[in-house]
Amino acid sequence: MNLYPINAGNFKLDGGAMFGVVPKSLWTRTNPADTHNMISMSMRCLLIEDGDKLILIDNGMGNKQSEKFFGYYYMYGDDSIDSSLKAHGFGRDDITDVFLSHLHFDHCGGSIEWNEDKNGYRPSFKNAIYWSNKLHWNWASVPNVREKASFLKENISPIEESGQLNFVATPDENNIYADNVLDCMNVLFVNGHTEAQMLPHLTYKDKTVVFVADLLPTHGHIPIPYVMGYDTRPLLTIGEKEKFLQKAADEEQVLFFEHDPDVECCTVQHTDRGVRIKDKFKLADL
Repeated sequence: MNLYPINAGNFKLDGGAMFGVVPKSLWTRTNPADTHNMISMSMRCLLIEDGDKLILIDNGMGNKQSEKFFGYYYMYGDDSIDSSLKAHGFGRDDITDVFLSHLHFDHCGGSIEWNEDKNGYRPSFKNAIYWSNKLHWNWASVPNVREKASFLKENISPIEESGQLNFVATPDENNIYADNVLDCMNVLFVNGHTEAQMLPHLTYKDKTVVFVADLLPTHGHIPIPYVMGYDTRPLLTIGEKEKFLQKAADEEQVLFFEHDPDVECCTVQHTDRGVRIKDKFKLADL
């Protein structure tokens, strides 16, 4: 198995929204804000090369939204799905599976693109199976008021209409993991940020690499109370983070960050202040 970081682009979000009730004087130590209170964010996806499978985890915002839409998010830099795939010798048509941690637009918007006439939509990865789960799909398809601006119909409905949508089997009420998904990963289900978000766990170079998605958007979110204002159930997120980070520290897991602009991966350790970062590094340095 080979793993490759794929940067689908960079953007900015309001720092206060990203850290909820945590004071700015604290969160700016790890995530400095600009004069508009915006902090930098990446859309770092993960590409898994496993035998004849080429699996892409998440795919950023895509490029089909309006200029006004993108104007809210201060897109910057030259990174894209295509340039990042090309740097590793791949193209979109090589992707066999697209695994979606959840369906917020900054994670799944690249799933769908305009057709040639720009009067309809088509899958961006024409040869791929798209993976979600029924609990989250149903949650996103009829969005609540809080998340309606994040679950965009044009990112979701065309996947189902394409016939390329498959569902990961959800674990029963006594378990939080789905095992042996796509023959290469175990998946942790968490519900604080949104219903049934999926965090892939991969065995790589004798380590467990975890795609932490929006449970831990950046390394600045590792302290337990540092929870996004976007989370639908912040108290549940706190409990999920605590259990996850205890296990990550005990087992020396590698955390792969989707949104951290500077820290690609880290390990964590137990300290007298709780679980904190141990080492920061790039995936290629494992």
